[in-house]
Amino acid sequence: MKQFQYLRAASQQEALTAIAKPGTKIIAGGTNLVDLMKRGVTAPDKLVDITHLPLKGIVATKTGLHIGALALNSVVSENSLVVQKQPLLAMALKAGASPQLRNMATVGGNMMQCTRCTYFYDTTMPCNKREPGTGCGAMEGYNRMHAIFGASDHCIAVHPSDMCVGLAALDAVVIVTGKKGERRIPMTEFHRLPGDHPETDNTLAPGELILGVEIPDNHFAKNSYYLKVRDRQSYAFALVSVAAALEISGGTIKQARLAMGGVAHKPWRLFEAEKALVGKAATEENFKHAAEIATQGAKAYEYNAFKLRLAPASIAEALKHAAGMA
Repeated sequence: MKQFQYLRAASQQEALTAIAKPGTKIIAGGTNLVDLMKRGVTAPDKLVDITHLPLKGIVATKTGLHIGALALNSVVSENSLVVQKQPLLAMALKAGASPQLRNMATVGGNMMQCTRCTYFYDTTMPCNKREPGTGCGAMEGYNRMHAIFGASDHCIAVHPSDMCVGLAALDAVVIVTGKKGERRIPMTEFHRLPGDHPETDNTLAPGELILGVEIPDNHFAKNSYYLKVRDRQSYAFALVSVAAALEISGGTIKQARLAMGGVAHKPWRLFEAEKALVGKAATEENFKHAAEIATQGAKAYEYNAFKLRLAPASIAEALKHAAGMA
């Protein structure tokens, strides 16, 4: 591991000043960054520890729920406000990683984690995300875990977070600050598709710091479900995951929210499937129809063609659970 400088920021301004310099990275729980440093995937000149900043609060606001960037995943998943108001988020968090990692990982760090693509982690292999212009080893390699939506010729990796899938489905907004002041980024726009620049994971500007995330009030608490299909029950990334939230009145769907993980370079929101559900009865037939709409345009590679069947089946199953039919 390359030698680096370490600074524990005593204030938000000190952190912003420090991270404005090239070669500097933020560290909080370090559950992803430290792994990347050990493997030589990234080698920052300086780490800025922000764990002493006052960004751990979980509070109800006039319009929703605010969760600080340094709130631990384990704390958020058990928080009474989250469990009562946004149970989908609690379910997604509990599906992620292991209890030990959730006790270290922060909300902001979860948003910033990199893909777990084996070609990205293996510095002997070509990877456009790690070294732009070297090629994508997964394209012709073992691509079982890889994308079926939104990929490009430069990268077919998937975003690994469960939490972010839940936040995308719940219309969450990420609050960030930098030298130009605060701004708000919809969760669906925070992460990027690979395009020609897979090395850029998100829409944060250089030197910006995540302050927290806000989830607007909704009527999904009663009918929410997070389904994660994986190779083993604990500490495994999703082959396919689905965050499903419904507002049902008199058997009719008034609102629907759907997002998927394990299928794209970012949490994949299923807007057209949501529209197809609104005004319809909460039936298995309608759920299957929405799932078919959701997976139109999906493209598989040699080893992940099974996802073309798994994805719609998972969507329909998650909707059944959300509607209380399973």
